[in-house]
Amino acid sequence: MTTAENVRQPGGAFAALSSRSYRIYISGQSLANTGAWMQSIAQDWLIFNLTHSSTAVGVTMALQFLPLLLLGLQAGVVADRMSRRRILLVTQTLNAAAAAALAAITLAGTVKAADVYVFALLSGLIFAFDSPARQSFVTEVVPEGQLRAAIAMNAAVFQATRLVGPAVASLLIASAGPGWVFALNAVCYLGPTVGLLLLRPSDLEPVPAAPRSRGTVSGGTVREAARYLSGRPDVLWTIFLVGMLGTFGLNFPVVLTAMAKTAFGGGASTYGLFNIVLGLGAAVGAVLAGRGGRPRTRFIVGSAAAFGALQAAAALAPGMATFLPLLAATGFACLVCQAMANSSVQLAVDPVLRGRVMGLYMLCFVGGTPLGAPVIGAVTSHFGARTGMFVFGVVPVLAAVIVARATARRQPQAGRVRSMVDPVTVPVPAVRA
Repeated sequence: MTTAENVRQPGGAFAALSSRSYRIYISGQSLANTGAWMQSIAQDWLIFNLTHSSTAVGVTMALQFLPLLLLGLQAGVVADRMSRRRILLVTQTLNAAAAAALAAITLAGTVKAADVYVFALLSGLIFAFDSPARQSFVTEVVPEGQLRAAIAMNAAVFQATRLVGPAVASLLIASAGPGWVFALNAVCYLGPTVGLLLLRPSDLEPVPAAPRSRGTVSGGTVREAARYLSGRPDVLWTIFLVGMLGTFGLNFPVVLTAMAKTAFGGGASTYGLFNIVLGLGAAVGAVLAGRGGRPRTRFIVGSAAAFGALQAAAALAPGMATFLPLLAATGFACLVCQAMANSSVQLAVDPVLRGRVMGLYMLCFVGGTPLGAPVIGAVTSHFGARTGMFVFGVVPVLAAVIVARATARRQPQAGRVRSMVDPVTVPVPAVRA
């Protein structure tokens, strides 16, 4: 490649934008993500005002992610056996219908806490099948060399929409009520639906569907994926780490609603500001995480520890002038860790098992919320917002220490190629030519 060609090539997370199919895909996802953040703010605020309880916010989160805990692995099998594009078309349509139904009863003034719980559970059921398909679909949209950049760009866009979604939601809640937020979110789901329909089959590089045979590692059962991962401790430790982050460290709706209302005496606009600041730091972190080669485990572990330490420090901040910069730094470290962990796992596994592995990844990363959110909600309700945020910032630090010690014990003898500390050197099956 010539020097001029190198200059023209986009760098970092922006490299993926050179692909037409990815540009179409990410444009649709941007609109859906904006709506999702809007709905998240409105749902959290609605249930908090209906119940005046941080525990209720935690229960809502638990219900939203419970289906993934129960069905995550099976949904991964579906993602490996069926067209991921078709799965996503179905899930986006169902999401739009569910959001429209919640908007109708909220605007009618008949919404109750039980309705929000039911909606959260239904949304979680859709998400359980959407998540592994969406996580692994990106490998069909971009070539292998752009996969890490695409994953980082996905995270950057997701967090950039966090700057817009909460702001719009806060304005709508204050001026018209949460019902109109849910209605607008239903419209936003047109974005990914249209984007998926615009993708030409020639633009995609689908992975062959996993056969149903039981005798090979490429078979369609969860058991075969587990057998495969038993020989990949580098992947398993990464999944463990993101599982601890997702279960205990990322329950921001629980602690930030309480921090906004009790620690700082604010309202919906304050909660929206917190999400904007968190998203701003996360967007910068996601873009930077797209640079370089395949992520090293020590960087993933270090960013997880930094995330937890910054969250604990933010909990102790005496005022907004200290809290907001620490919150932005927390978002930065969080997304650096997430983006590197996601791309590390996807690049490390056999393509025909990617849906199932990502199903397990999302099961640990998001599916732990039903276990962690009620606990965090209870601690926050009984001991205060600052205590809740501090305690569950310490957990990721402890998890990072465990992984660091475990991987250090598995360091190779001098001269060996395979390394737990540097998974870049682990032989990886070819993803695509």
